[in-house]
Amino acid sequence: MIELGIGLNSTVFTNLLKSLSDPSVLEIGEQLHSLVIRTGLSTNVSVITAISNMYVKCRQLQRAKLVFDQMVETNAVSWTGLMMGYTRAGKQKDALALFIRMLKEGVEMDQFVFSITLKACSGLEYLNLGRQIHGYIVKLGLESDVSVGTPVVDLYIKCSCFDSARRAFKRISEPNDASWSAIITGHCQIGEFEKSLQIFRSLRLKDMAMNSFIYTSIIQACSALADYNMGAQAHADAIKRGLVSYVHGESAMITFYSKCGRLDYANQAFESMDEPDTVAWTAIICGHAYHGNASEALKLFRRMQSSTARPNEVTFIGVLTACSHSGLVTEAKLYLESMSREYGVDPTIDHYDCMVDAYARAGLLREAYELVKNMPFEPDAMSWKCLLGGCWIHRNLELGEIAAENLLQLDPDDTAGYILMFNLYGSHGKWDEAARVRSVMGARKLKKELSCSWITVKGKVHRFVVGDKHHPRTDDIYRKLKELNCSVTDVESIHLTEEDVSFGLPERKQLLMEHSERLAIAFGLISVPNNVPIVIFKNLRACKHCHDFAKHVSMVTGHRITIRDSCRFHHFHLGKCSCDDYW
Repeated sequence: MIELGIGLNSTVFTNLLKSLSDPSVLEIGEQLHSLVIRTGLSTNVSVITAISNMYVKCRQLQRAKLVFDQMVETNAVSWTGLMMGYTRAGKQKDALALFIRMLKEGVEMDQFVFSITLKACSGLEYLNLGRQIHGYIVKLGLESDVSVGTPVVDLYIKCSCFDSARRAFKRISEPNDASWSAIITGHCQIGEFEKSLQIFRSLRLKDMAMNSFIYTSIIQACSALADYNMGAQAHADAIKRGLVSYVHGESAMITFYSKCGRLDYANQAFESMDEPDTVAWTAIICGHAYHGNASEALKLFRRMQSSTARPNEVTFIGVLTACSHSGLVTEAKLYLESMSREYGVDPTIDHYDCMVDAYARAGLLREAYELVKNMPFEPDAMSWKCLLGGCWIHRNLELGEIAAENLLQLDPDDTAGYILMFNLYGSHGKWDEAARVRSVMGARKLKKELSCSWITVKGKVHRFVVGDKHHPRTDDIYRKLKELNCSVTDVESIHLTEEDVSFGLPERKQLLMEHSERLAIAFGLISVPNNVPIVIFKNLRACKHCHDFAKHVSMVTGHRITIRDSCRFHHFHLGKCSCDDYW
């Protein structure tokens, strides 16, 4: 056009400038800017706005601001472009400063201005300012617009105001995939995982548009619920739709399969990644840690050191947990000491608690106590809880009383502290002291959380509590359990502890025989083929008796049994557990 001498108007320049959206074409953009000035179009609002937006897209915010400030006339698009640039660059405060200037100068605002402003408020978690902007949106009658309503929902969710988010969501006339993604994330954030899955199923039935964030949230919900079937279906669906997020989705898959006991699939998901980031490395290291594969977890950490990813605070939680769960006390100490020096990661109270746990599990209770007293943080409830747990395992009443006193001062409603102390007193025959612990629990109306175990067979989840007789196959379950109990009677009598005897053996023993995980194991044995592993999930820590029971059943039946309790995975095969009884 230039060679032919055809006149260039504002439309030509505007469309050319819109096509320049990457720093690699900045030089072309600069030449066009120069040509605009030479052709006398530097006062044209649409052209100068396009130049400012071009600099924004090419990550030249200072130049964009310079062009913007020199504009004789502006419109909402001019302001919006610069605000978007600031928001994407993480300069939310600058974006909000522009919004305040718009208010002062009386610039007419549209839904896009509010959308970007609310995103800036979300990034900064500025709840009060966000509420004021929401009020202004309501006055203008824009709250039903999806481009405004969705950022309002997102703001309230980021600021942990889910009731406000729910109300804002209901006012959106036609929610889109981003709206649904925000509300699903909100349900997950407050622990309503079943509700998030319910919404997801509804969206699939209606064939609604989806995005990668929805699938990531659903996979995270399935991880929390250990819902393998639903998570695997969601994974397959995301693959079919091409909606597996590289940034977060693949890492979520690793965590999901790890938490559902399929570490083989977690490994496949990880190894399929071209360049795993820190989150992915951390997910696979933590997965092996909670499965008791300390050597593999540490091997992966050494591989990570050779990659471009850098470990963060959570990575070291996984590394230290792996050491703690496998008795690698020296290694745990070395990793804790190297965090700041070699990796630039400052240890937190959580890392020191992992070290306390490593000492306590290994029976080095004095070392654990000294660390609690001398670490560079005020001990929290978990610090004392880790020490108390070690005192219970190794029957140290003296330190146990100190740990329990401090734990219950910091968290007087922690039922685990009372129960550990009750059992510790019982193991030493101090029943008056044990009774006082029970009395305090009663006075504070505290009850031990009900133990629940569940197993999925043919896509259906079957849940059991202690002594449960509500299952349709109750008779078959108890018949199998009786058969198993007969074969394990001698083993049980060897391992009964002092407190079991003091409680009155027949009653205590009958309760042990009907623990929830035993019922789940019995149901698994009568429901799945011999070549299919039995995978059971439990909300509390497994007791020693049921742990021994699972070992025995795996030996006499040949079945592979996996139990995930609140702390870790236990894989039973031929009479042995993957934890080597170190738990």
